[in-house]
Amino acid sequence: MILANAFCLFFFLGEEFYEASPYEPVTARLSDIFRLASIFSGTGADPAVSTKSNHCLDAAKACNLNDNCKKLRSSYISICNREISPTERCNRRKCHKALRQFFDRVPSEYTYRMLFCSCQDQACAERRRQTILPSCSYEDKEKPNCLDLRSLCRTDHLCRSRLADFHANCRASYQTLTSCPTDNYQACLGSYAGMIGFDVTPNYVDSNPTGIVVSPWCSCRGSGNMEEECEKFLKDFTENPCLRNAIQAFGNGTDVNLSPKNPPFQATQAPRVEKTPSLPDDLSDSTSLGTSVITTCTSVQEQGLKANNSKELSMCFTELTTNIIPGSKRVIKPNSGPRRARPSAALTAASFLMLKLAL
Repeated sequence: MILANAFCLFFFLGEEFYEASPYEPVTARLSDIFRLASIFSGTGADPAVSTKSNHCLDAAKACNLNDNCKKLRSSYISICNREISPTERCNRRKCHKALRQFFDRVPSEYTYRMLFCSCQDQACAERRRQTILPSCSYEDKEKPNCLDLRSLCRTDHLCRSRLADFHANCRASYQTLTSCPTDNYQACLGSYAGMIGFDVTPNYVDSNPTGIVVSPWCSCRGSGNMEEECEKFLKDFTENPCLRNAIQAFGNGTDVNLSPKNPPFQATQAPRVEKTPSLPDDLSDSTSLGTSVITTCTSVQEQGLKANNSKELSMCFTELTTNIIPGSKRVIKPNSGPRRARPSAALTAASFLMLKLAL
């Protein structure tokens, strides 16, 4: 019975819905690449010209102008289009490997423009869908169950880590403005691109130019009592506002630049007293002063008093200079040194007698 429970616990931990990403969090933003995408997409230009442009075709042309991009793109196109037999269209394993090399080794300024280009017509959207040559890398004769596809991915350590990273960076967050964790589009787009070339490779489901829907090649048919979990896994792709917003933002060249919703509390600094010749030369801004001394000095400035005509300011400077050890920046607290001499008893009695005689 104990062994059975331990096995169930192990199985549950191995198939938990979300796993922690093993990668470092992405903190940088894609502002420069987003701006570049806006230039190529024609944002801000003549709308008529922008509508007629095929931005996905332009992205492919830009890739061909870069030697590394052209070489690796030609490699995966050749491998993924190579028919093995009448019943086997291609070597899917080699196709996936070539795709991973392309997205891992080519700068994102080229790969992202091909993968997330904005489209106004069906021809452009179909080219975008064909970026990864789905007949070999994506589609199959039948759609497997999504949970089976996830389990198969988790048997490979690299696929498992990429899937965990996708969930960490693209999981819909309803506490942020963009629905992305920490409002970071770059992290989500990078995690999505990192999943291409595995069994869970996502792609556009159709050639709709504006209605962006992406999904792995799977369905939830035959899920049994796991159908709810299966639908949840699938909706992380098909109905994910974070992923959709990130793709649309890149295609439109509109990177997010948000200021903090709740700015961190900043302590109000007390006004600084201007240095005067009456202060020691070695008293710097970093000198640690007693609370009572600072309060006395700053209250003078807060009341708008002039330094030349203020007795209180002179007293303040006197108090500062008498509490600083010469040749040192250390301040003696008022109650830490010898106490000031109190008026003598005879002087106090004489004062009282004179007051009484005056009355």
